[in-house]
Amino acid sequence: MASIKARELYSYYGKSPVLQGVSFDLSPGEFLAVLGRNGVGKTTLLKTIMGLTDRCEGGLAFDDQDILGLSTSQRSRLGIGYIPQGREIIPQFTVRENILMGTFARPDGKREIPDYLFEMFPILDEFIGRRGGDLSGGQQQQLAIARALAMDPKILILDEPTEGIQPNIVKQIEDAIVWLNRERGLSIILVEQNVPFAKSASDRFLLLDKGRVVLSGKTDDLADEDAEKHLTF
Repeated sequence: MASIKARELYSYYGKSPVLQGVSFDLSPGEFLAVLGRNGVGKTTLLKTIMGLTDRCEGGLAFDDQDILGLSTSQRSRLGIGYIPQGREIIPQFTVRENILMGTFARPDGKREIPDYLFEMFPILDEFIGRRGGDLSGGQQQQLAIARALAMDPKILILDEPTEGIQPNIVKQIEDAIVWLNRERGLSIILVEQNVPFAKSASDRFLLLDKGRVVLSGKTDDLADEDAEKHLTF
């Protein structure tokens, strides 16, 4: 478990600030849902945490350590696991090789696949020798999550992990995310368009619009009319 504190974050692509004055806290073991329409800065927020934008100003601390000056790989080694949109698995690598890639971010040097990953996603054990590119979209998403977990992260950040996934696998992925948070105590930051799932799974929420936080708080306090106002087109 770990914490993140963001203070007045401005994050840029080129000279344009996509995030504008974003602040939030993530306590150890907490589940934060990041909500908003397409194009409002949700993905940019996750990329900012990982150091993947052109420039960032403000304050960003991981377990009270300033990380704005750290590289993406240094942030990963601190314990931030990231599952981006598009999954970005290596199609020519086998399932085993893809998962083992995640272990290279482990500071303890262990190159072992945790058994619980196969209990969570049994299909990966069944297809352990298959190339990642031969899996379905949903199976590739499971593989991307397993790869991130193989690094033994303290925080997991996920960018719309159920987008475009076949319905029978969506439930497996949602259940896995909740289990990781509630049973393993993993801190979670989730960007998600499925508002009912986000509301049922998360402790707190951020609602973004045009790169700014327009509403935040406990998820139980997110009114349906506020969600509809900022999430419908």
